[in-house]
Order: sequence, then structure tokens, then C-alpha cells
Amino acid sequence: MKARVLTPLLALYLAAAASSAVAACAQEKTDMPETTPDTMFVDNGDGTVSHTGTGLVWMRCSLGQTWSGRGCTGAVRQYTWQQALQAAVDINSGAADDDGDGRAGYAGRTDWRLPDKMQLESIIEEGCHAPAVNATIFPDTPSHWYWSATPSSSNRDIAWLINFHNGFDGADDKTYAARVRLVRMK
Repeated sequence: MKARVLTPLLALYLAAAASSAVAACAQEKTDMPETTPDTMFVDNGDGTVSHTGTGLVWMRCSLGQTWSGRGCTGAVRQYTWQQALQAAVDINSGAADDDGDGRAGYAGRTDWRLPDKMQLESIIEEGCHAPAVNATIFPDTPSHWYWSATPSSSNRDIAWLINFHNGFDGADDKTYAARVRLVRMK
């Protein structure tokens, strides 16, 4: 009799433990191991995080948002592919001041760029959707398409995007309006 009573309690305990192990999500897939746990990132204390697996440094907020110290505020901007590439140039040169410090660059660096497709895929949290990202590391990320720097090899008018709603990739016309998160090498 005790085994039957303990089994449902044990199942409930294991389900709760599995739920807490998944990266912070809006909607969890608890049967999946984490692909971007908090432990893979180092908070640099300046609105950026370092990804220990790739050596990349990511802006925690999407372009248009401002890091508040605890989350991202403001409206996420949308860009065509060419505008997305130019946005990185503008931030690095000081033509755009996304961190509000009045200086060129972001977080003291001037080598920000649009990530390639594989780099952008590296921050997808497969155990999450809506958005498919670790919301502790990348708070307030919209569940939408984000540009990569990777153009299509078969059509010069198309480039690759990553959908942070479900983690899928796709290619679209470079005139499509999508969101942007910038990256740099450590």
C-alpha cells in the first residue's frame, strides 16, 4: 500500500523538479533537457552576457529596448536586412546610442555585428516557446523573427532569420521587417 501512495507523490516531486530545471520560459516543454541553461552565460553587468560555449557576447535586449538592470524596456524596432546590418555600424560609430551613454558603441565596445544563422541558433532554448529563449538571460524577447547576417546561397535577395516564437529558421526577402539582437566576439 505504501508503494502506491509514494509513487504518485514521487511522480509529482519529479515533475516539479523537472519543471524547475528548465530555463526560465513563458511556456515550458518539461520533457526536454535545457539547451541554454543560465550556467552557460556570464552576466557582464552592463546589459550583455557572455556565452561560455561559443565565446560570444550578446546584447541582452533586442535593438530598440534599453537594459534597466533587471529587464528590457521600450519598444523593439524592426529592420529590413540592410537596415539591420547598418544598425550595427551606427551603434559602433555612435550614430545610434542604444545604451544612452552618449558614446560610440554599446557597453564600451565598438565591434557589434549581426550574428550569423548558427550563432543566433545557439541561443535558442529548445525547451521553451513563445519565446524560444531563456527569459532569465534574454528577458522581454518578443516571439518573432530575428535577422541573421547569413544571406541565402541561392538567391541574393533573401537572407536567413530565426523565429524566437518556436526556434525554427527560415529565409525571407531582405525587405522583410524583423527584429535584431547584436553580438560580438569576447
